[in-house]
Amino acid sequence: MQLKTPPEEKANEVRVNDSGSDQSSQGQLSVRSASKVFPSLTGEGEVCVFEDVSIEIANGEFVSIIGHSGCGKSTLLNILAGFDSATTGEVLVDNKPIKGPGLDRMVVFQSFALMPWLSAFENVRVAVQSAFPSWSKANVIAHTNRYLQLMGLGDIGKKMPAHLSGGMRQRVGLARAFAVQPKALMLDEPFAQIDALTRGSIQDELVRMWDKAGATVCMVTHDVDEAILLSDRIALMTNGPNARIAEIIDVDIPRPRTRELLIESDDYMKLRARILRFLIDHNRRPTALDDTAHAMEAYPTSAIQGHVDS
Repeated sequence: MQLKTPPEEKANEVRVNDSGSDQSSQGQLSVRSASKVFPSLTGEGEVCVFEDVSIEIANGEFVSIIGHSGCGKSTLLNILAGFDSATTGEVLVDNKPIKGPGLDRMVVFQSFALMPWLSAFENVRVAVQSAFPSWSKANVIAHTNRYLQLMGLGDIGKKMPAHLSGGMRQRVGLARAFAVQPKALMLDEPFAQIDALTRGSIQDELVRMWDKAGATVCMVTHDVDEAILLSDRIALMTNGPNARIAEIIDVDIPRPRTRELLIESDDYMKLRARILRFLIDHNRRPTALDDTAHAMEAYPTSAIQGHVDS
């Protein structure tokens, strides 16, 4: 990942590439005929979480993945992030194999994942320092403060995560992710533990930052309305084990989108009904014979609008 010139001017503007180089080929995520197999909990045989999964996510595109718990959504996201690896197939960023975690692919978790012994400012600063080790201390501090301010956190930098609300903690997580200026951003149900009113405002801030930064985004969610509001395309996964991507739907609703406009849109209502019908058709509770414990998502989900529980 190219180092970018530290921001010293235009404090309220997010620049996609401060170095001036072409980023048109940066941030493309590719999953090609991938499968993931875990050992069975009984010690006999294996469990295939998902199989033959393929999806291409273009540079700067926002794609959401929806499916019932246990279909391997978060497992797939972990593989894209480099925390895990596919059993078969290819997983690439910019046509290069993903071999492990990297600052070119930042992850925002449902559980916030802040370092509790560091202040909000330090949680962001440490990431910035790691991403841009050649920058001076003054530039790292300025860059950190800038992204905290862009997320509406300018006055809470000294506070510890334990003293912040869930919404504030997730804002810190997003500030940290965008401050590193990654090629791609992985969102693992980032709003599931946040109340509805706060969730809406953070979603708006996410879209604003994404629109200016130009990073590719892959988000796992159970929330149909959230997926339609935020995404360019939505991938629908069948149930696990042996889950697959059943279809990938284009969200042909013009941007900028607002909730008020969406609820009055016939296209939104048709798309929402189509996705809900898919989820209802696949609403099968696992039986005692299904050995899918290893395939379950890494974090529990909360009941949210548009959530169809499995």
